[in-house]
Amino acid sequence: MIAAPAELATEAEAARGEFLDAVRALTPAQRDASRLVGDWGLREIVAHMGYWVDNTAQALHEAGQGRAYHLPHISDVDERNAVVARVARETDLDTVTKREAAAFEAFVDLLRRADPEWLGLQIASGHTIGHLVQEDGVDHYREHAAELRNAGGDA
Repeated sequence: MIAAPAELATEAEAARGEFLDAVRALTPAQRDASRLVGDWGLREIVAHMGYWVDNTAQALHEAGQGRAYHLPHISDVDERNAVVARVARETDLDTVTKREAAAFEAFVDLLRRADPEWLGLQIASGHTIGHLVQEDGVDHYREHAAELRNAGGDA
């Protein structure tokens, strides 16, 4: 059974806290490196997080408008990630960080106000909104926090 929206919001805040702790643990050289995790530097990772949590916030918004199924399906995630990374490379870290923070704040606000039934609504991809919240919110922050901790330990 999926947790209640408020519980998921609290879990998402804790996961993001882990991510931010991992970012703060990086050295200045690591934060500025063009390649920190795979081909991505910190800007690309933070922009990636902001993009996907914003996408999940959009799903919550659409659910509130009775249009959850109309959220466009992203068929090529790798291509979308590449576009987000390319834009991030052309943007300073401060701007990327502010965008991610704003996206996360909107996500948590919408999640705290969400009707629990929204989490079971199916979007065009066939996933439920609850799945997106868990995968692109909570689990995603934890996944990238672990990658940053590993990258930080390699220094």
